[in-house]
Amino acid sequence: MGIFSSIKEKLFGKASEEKPVETAAAETISAEAVKPVTADVSATATTASNEAVATTADNTPAASSSPVDVAAIMDAAVKKNGQKLDWRRSIVDTMKALDLDSSLSARKELADELGYTGDKNDSATMNIWLHKALMKALAENGGKVPAELLD
Repeated sequence: MGIFSSIKEKLFGKASEEKPVETAAAETISAEAVKPVTADVSATATTASNEAVATTADNTPAASSSPVDVAAIMDAAVKKNGQKLDWRRSIVDTMKALDLDSSLSARKELADELGYTGDKNDSATMNIWLHKALMKALAENGGKVPAELLD
């Protein structure tokens, strides 16, 4: 698994771990509590509940529902980490907040994955490019990224 895949798993995996349980429970409760119990409605409610469980059981992020809020997950990761990390500006801090290897070699690998064509020995330039490219790639893959990070 590549570095970008690890980042997506850390961000999107956390969002999909929390949401399905709440969604399935809310749909099951609302289907039973709101609709009268008749044969037709009961069958419809059961089908809707089963479909909700089926979509969450295969662990696919709900692309058709709301996108994954990258900023909220990253802010929580920074808080949990306990260090003063500026994930909004630093690729190193982004990776540290997600508990990933932020070494130069790991960043070079990420640069290869994201298509960086510049000089990898100029780490400052590469890091700035990496952060922007990562935010853009996350947005393209179902992440809700603050607009100011996509410029």
